[in-house]
Parts: sequence; C-alpha cells; structure tokens
Amino acid sequence: MSEARAPYRFAVYWAPPRHTALAQIGEAWLGRSAEDDRCVRGPSLAGFDAAELARATAEPRRYGLHATLKPPFRLADGRSTAELEAALAEFAREQPGVAAAPLRLKRIGRFLALVPGARSAVLDALAATCVERFDRFRAPADTAELSRRRAAGLTASQETNLVRWGYPYVMEDFRFHVSLTGTVEPALAERLEPALAEHFAEALSVPLEIGELALSIEPAPGAPFRALRRFELAGAAKRRGI
Repeated sequence: MSEARAPYRFAVYWAPPRHTALAQIGEAWLGRSAEDDRCVRGPSLAGFDAAELARATAEPRRYGLHATLKPPFRLADGRSTAELEAALAEFAREQPGVAAAPLRLKRIGRFLALVPGARSAVLDALAATCVERFDRFRAPADTAELSRRRAAGLTASQETNLVRWGYPYVMEDFRFHVSLTGTVEPALAERLEPALAEHFAEALSVPLEIGELALSIEPAPGAPFRALRRFELAGAAKRRGI
C-alpha cells in the first residue's frame, strides 16, 4: 500500500474485549464502538444533561474506549500496513499477557479516566516495548506537530521523549489510562467523578488483564479512529490451551 493511500495515522491500543462489562459500559458511555465505527445510544447519567455529556465525551468518542500503548503515528516512507500487521502479529506471539490491579476512576488534570489501582512495572514495560518495537514504522513528527506538543508545556524528560519518540508522554512519563472525558470544567468534573465511579462499578470489580493488542487507524485527518485488527498475546492463548 502506498503512503498516499494508507490511513492517515495508526496507533497500538489496548481495548477491552467486546464481551466484557468494561467494553459494553464504556461504549455506551462514549456513544460509539470503535470496533465497527458504529454509533450507539449516547452517554446517559442520571442528573446530567445529555448535551452536556455529549460535549464532555466528544474527544474520547473519536478514539474509542482504549488505553494507548504506541501513540498515533503516520506510516514511514517505504512501510506498509501489511508489514505493520505482520510485526504486531510476531510481537503478540512472543509477548505474555499482563495482569494489573483493577481499574479505578481518577481525575487527571481536567479530564476523567480509568487507571490501575496500583502502578505496574510490567504494564509500563509493555508500553515502553511497544513504543520502541514499532518505532521503525513511524514517520518523523513534522514541525507543526512538534510545536503543538510543546505548546502544552513540557518537562525536560517529555521534551526528550518528543524528539526521540515523537510523543512526550511515553517511557518514564507514561501512565496507563482509559479516558472517559475530554477536558471539562472543574465544577463538572467534581460532579461527574462520583457518578461515573458508580456507573462503571461493575466493570471495576475485577483485575485488569491485557490479553490482546489492537491496531487502530485514523482514515483521514480528524476522522474517528477504528479498530483494524486485534492480536492475542501469547500468554492469553496459552491460558486457553492453544
């Protein structure tokens, strides 16, 4: 596939399996399934205006319910979608599944997300490996992208990450999270926090298991991301006797 015809950007995500409570509650909350780019009933929460919630969830809706392992990147010259898929399949055959503490709701700056209840070195290592392993497929960030990232204000390590990996919040600055809102006003975040914790309670009662990776694509600039293919990790396959 030529670069001109390839999707605008790719990303390697973790997305909960569709049969899980987290996937079903999360898709309903965001109002969209990234698996088949299908809209579902919009976000609903007692005591909140539907339009207010639609605005709060607009940004994560575009990406689908996920946690980022390899941030979105344009395909490098000379690389193809098929090569990227083959590399992910090879990696998945080698990579054991990862277990971590159950997710919990947390306010991160001005957005709300689900994060593991305890930091996991194994989970951090998986993300770091994804960043490094698939970086050969990444086209260098252009000047506009670098400027946009820097406008947020970066620490020294985040600047180093941006130059080396094309994204500031990787390696030692990585924090596994599943975004539930975009930027919201503090007053709304304060109201949403307990309501969302209760809304997602069923999905947050079990340990986090990373048994597969998802390759997602952004077909055109600003278009919704959708899942292209899932790759089951070796440890998950072994537990099922494959």
